[in-house]
Amino acid sequence: MSTTTAGPPVMVDIKSVHKRFGSLEVLKGVDLAVRAGEVTVILGPSGSGKSTLLRTINHLEKVDQGRISVDGALVGYRRSGDKLYELPEREILKQRTRIGFVFQSFNLFPHLTVVENIVEAPVSALKRPRKDAAETARALLDRVGLADKADAYPKQLSGGQQQRVAIARALALEPKLLLFDEPTSALDPELVGEVLDVIKDLAHQGTTMIVVTHEIGFAREVADTVVFMDDGRIVEQGAPGDVLDRPRHERTRAFLSKVL
Repeated sequence: MSTTTAGPPVMVDIKSVHKRFGSLEVLKGVDLAVRAGEVTVILGPSGSGKSTLLRTINHLEKVDQGRISVDGALVGYRRSGDKLYELPEREILKQRTRIGFVFQSFNLFPHLTVVENIVEAPVSALKRPRKDAAETARALLDRVGLADKADAYPKQLSGGQQQRVAIARALALEPKLLLFDEPTSALDPELVGEVLDVIKDLAHQGTTMIVVTHEIGFAREVADTVVFMDDGRIVEQGAPGDVLDRPRHERTRAFLSKVL
């Protein structure tokens, strides 16, 4: 990991990242550093580039310009002299095992039980013995408050329970970094709290996380850094109290006036 003069080392280093879809430039030169053990919450209106930025961090979207490093290693590329070469797919998949991703739609396999959903990746990607992976899976289910649902199928669970299973599945690979893309946006309001509580527990345990969310109260309580994006750029960032209570930019103030 790269280090700076003060504080924990930088886990995620995003430099001058641009991303286009056809003629539409979605990311317009994003710079962001996330330190190990810290929680960064990204806020912003729909279409501001939040989810696209998240997807570039594990190379689900290729950047058109710039670079991203996680734990000191370039994501998706290797450098040779002044040139970058895209890694083979198997190397990219290996990198992704170190970067957990929790989507807004839970993406569980409907034909597998809860514990089988969690076991699948460690067995196939990390070649863990199935028995060991199953023990870990049950411990993780206990951690997210679902020890009694190990043998249930996804359709038998509420949305909040399914999202907690998805978090357990991401943790099963023991990632260095967890990415959350609006993890509560598909949930009924009364189920949001149970998912945010799990994420809060992870934060208290020192898990490095980047969370795209509209939950301002969560950002205020849990984030070390709040980032506000608009039109493909980071407009401002800082401590939650600064960005949420004393925003410097008019665009940030206008956004917060609508959601607070």
